[in-house]
Amino acid sequence: MHLSIVLVSPARAENIGAAARAMKTMGFNDLRIVASEAHLEPATRWVAHGSGEIIDNISTYATLADALHDISFTVATTARSRAKFHYYATPAELVPMLTEKSEWISKAALVFGREDSGLTNEELELADVLTGVPMVADYPSLNLGQAVMVYCYQLTSLMQTAAPASSSVDENQLRALRVRAEALLSQLNVADDQKMVEWLHQRLGRLEQRDTAMLHRLLHDIEKKLAE
Repeated sequence: MHLSIVLVSPARAENIGAAARAMKTMGFNDLRIVASEAHLEPATRWVAHGSGEIIDNISTYATLADALHDISFTVATTARSRAKFHYYATPAELVPMLTEKSEWISKAALVFGREDSGLTNEELELADVLTGVPMVADYPSLNLGQAVMVYCYQLTSLMQTAAPASSSVDENQLRALRVRAEALLSQLNVADDQKMVEWLHQRLGRLEQRDTAMLHRLLHDIEKKLAE
């Protein structure tokens, strides 16, 4: 599986350098940056010691949606309370989840938010799964470089996983399932049930390929019945 690391509006060049160094150490090489030019500062390369090729090949984008244009599965990091986002995975739980996804999805992304405020609700909604690092501190916080290292260390085994062989499986079927489910909610006049929408959005990303295919079949049958 090809896993891209996406940094949204990083403010400190040192953090970008530390992220690049963590990526190089663990075998990752695709770094994408959203709405920031901090990587152009000299401090980026000073801290990224030995990871110059990652800095040289950074891709930049105006928005997170742009950065995810070719990505089929997105994991977004958050340090927010579980009160709103009930369904999210720890770094360790991501390993079996992404291992299964690697059998039918070739490109995934791991998104990190701003140093001071993380990702907005709108940005979090672009993710298929949310993830957070369990911590025991009263004020839990990892700086950006540390967070990237934690995840790259945990997920480095994915770099050894071969890309899915060509098959009849469409790796965009999860994205299509989201669109289909949202359309059905609108048709049923329940799209304004925010709890239902959030639950559905957060749970679909955890489905395995077989479950995704079966849910497509179920929605097809429901759509057919409604059209009668």
